[in-house]
Amino acid sequence: MSGPAGESMMSDGTMDYLECMNRRIRYLIAQSRVPEDPPHAENTLMWLLKLDPDADETLRIAALGHDIERAVESRRLRKKDFTDFELFKAAHARNSADILRDIMDECSVPEARASEIYRLVVNHETGGDTRSDLLKDADSISFFHVNMPYYYDRCGREMTIRRGLWGYGRISPDHRDLVKGFTYDSGDLNRLLRDIISAASHRHG
Repeated sequence: MSGPAGESMMSDGTMDYLECMNRRIRYLIAQSRVPEDPPHAENTLMWLLKLDPDADETLRIAALGHDIERAVESRRLRKKDFTDFELFKAAHARNSADILRDIMDECSVPEARASEIYRLVVNHETGGDTRSDLLKDADSISFFHVNMPYYYDRCGREMTIRRGLWGYGRISPDHRDLVKGFTYDSGDLNRLLRDIISAASHRHG
């Protein structure tokens, strides 16, 4: 059954909460001033499903919305306001989870599922359990697959190396080889990726 603008509706006339979440997340991310945000959201979801084709809807929603705070200018955090990068990343993750919590309330997501989505997004930068690690790895791989060319253009070589070393180091060791096969249109970026992987390999073993 369809509602306004083709939205999926339940038999009682209410929109399915999963469809509601997916539509609202995609709508907000499309408004982001960070150009890589929309493709990164979809690419993170893609990598989640490559790493675990059986990932449930809870993980899929978390993957799609994990960085949503960057798309909400009125609530977006700025790295310059933090003295420590890890503190910034932790605050970013919690802020994204808080924004998703508001959307989940609006979409009437059942509490057990809403709590798990919130937990996954809070932990998406650090992992710590099988499900959170899957999201962390999908996000990290997507940085190299989609985000790095944007980041390089915006921030330059040195900052991209620092960000790349941090990102590569947080990928679970058995998934790092996936990044080694990536190539870019730019020879400079291809060399940069090789330099990051080489330096990270010496650092992490």
